[in-house]
Amino acid sequence: MSKSATPRVRFAALPLDASFDGGRLTSDGGLAWLAEAEAAVGICAAFAERIPDWRRAGVRHSLAALLRQRVFQIACGYQDQNDADTLRADPLLKLVCGRLPDTDPDLASQPTFSRLENAVDGRTCYRLAVALLEVYLRERVRPGRPRHILLDLDTTDDATYGKQEATAYHGYYREHMYHPLFVFDGETDQLITAVLRPGNAHASRGVRAILRRLVRRLRACWPGVRIELRADSGFATPKVYRFCEREGIDYTIGLVPNPRLEREAAPLLAEAQRQSAEQAGAKVRLVAELRYQADSWSTARRVVYKAETLEKGPNTRFVVTSRPDEPLVLYDWYVDRGEPELWIKDFKNACFADRMSCHRFLANQFRLLLHAAAYWLLDTLRRWLIAAGAARVQLDSLRLRLLKIAGRVRQLGPVVRLQLATSHPGEPLWFLLAAHPQAPVNNSG
Repeated sequence: MSKSATPRVRFAALPLDASFDGGRLTSDGGLAWLAEAEAAVGICAAFAERIPDWRRAGVRHSLAALLRQRVFQIACGYQDQNDADTLRADPLLKLVCGRLPDTDPDLASQPTFSRLENAVDGRTCYRLAVALLEVYLRERVRPGRPRHILLDLDTTDDATYGKQEATAYHGYYREHMYHPLFVFDGETDQLITAVLRPGNAHASRGVRAILRRLVRRLRACWPGVRIELRADSGFATPKVYRFCEREGIDYTIGLVPNPRLEREAAPLLAEAQRQSAEQAGAKVRLVAELRYQADSWSTARRVVYKAETLEKGPNTRFVVTSRPDEPLVLYDWYVDRGEPELWIKDFKNACFADRMSCHRFLANQFRLLLHAAAYWLLDTLRRWLIAAGAARVQLDSLRLRLLKIAGRVRQLGPVVRLQLATSHPGEPLWFLLAAHPQAPVNNSG
């Protein structure tokens, strides 16, 4: 049914009038690929298995269908629950959620999703986080059993604009916000977990408990695997160092400069400035190391530091590490941890990971996990395309090229036919995906 009370729109600059009466059309022909990714990864199915059904009678929509509908909508760019009121009749969305376009009832509307989000408790959120980890473990082993796992930890700011539970002002970001924690596989860029935390939480809050669970599960899955941790200065706390040292985990973590460290680095910075002056102001970067023990540390640890001259002025940086690499090699390796910031940006831009507008904190944690599921499906399609020879693109660009294709959906008895827009730029991507061995597609024609 049309949303508009005006049956036609007429244009002054063109001999054209438009109306929303085209019939069984979809704006998201690429939903079929999201269904293929879900068939391979199974993240929506895994989530559905771990959510207790709060309904007692008159159930019209299974939990599996609800999860698929909500996650697929997010992946297609529809971040709001309200979008379901119209999209519930989209013929292709119905099909990928297990219903025939013409003869089966429409999907769930916004009130159903609101009840779902508010029915989830803390135990369920924990189970869903475990399910997310299990998806990672299954997908990580596809190329072969890993011998080394790099855990890249990072946080971000999710601004809040109402009176949500646990929202708080954060002095560093200068806004009211939530402060979620993300753990990525630093070698494969796969998302391992996403944990929502109050806005005034320190970056390291809860990290030790999360690492304890992750390390236990990783070692149970792959005995003998070497685990390593990399993080910025927000995680530079003695409890994190001690945990890593006790568990035999190498770590490289940024350190916030202090007067004592700056005094130690002063001779190296002076040398960098001298060399820069000899080279007519050219950029010079020098790296060295020292043994350092802060007042709160029980022992001295290795600190690698950089002194650099730039046009905007001198710059020093410090990292504490248990790795034995040469200082320059070690520092360059640490700098690679900038990648997680890009992955989080992708997560937020394409999958709306900062859309935490529920009142209840646990409802927002549940939302974050749903958005993580959408991220996994889109990232899976990106991986398939890269393996097929396509260039890596951001997920919002992938959605535009692969998913946002108009099409006519025709139900011919039990069979459905999708006729896509002619000469769409994303057509080559479809055939690359169809040829990828992990995509469970029947190409018999």
